[in-house]
Amino acid sequence: MTEEARKQKTQSRRAFLKGAGVVSVAAAATTMISADTAEASEAAPTKAAGYQETDKVRAYYEAARF
Repeated sequence: MTEEARKQKTQSRRAFLKGAGVVSVAAAATTMISADTAEASEAAPTKAAGYQETDKVRAYYEAARF
């Protein structure tokens, strides 16, 4: 391999690594920005989701009683 070809290959590799670094930083920044936006746009639930004793639940409790 000639000196010129080796120099060209080294420069190409360095350019690739620089570009990969820039892309990874940009991707991290984009992720952080989109996470903040999604967090701010979440709506409050209109109905409380939790345990509710319904007729079906009461019937199950009656059937499971010993």
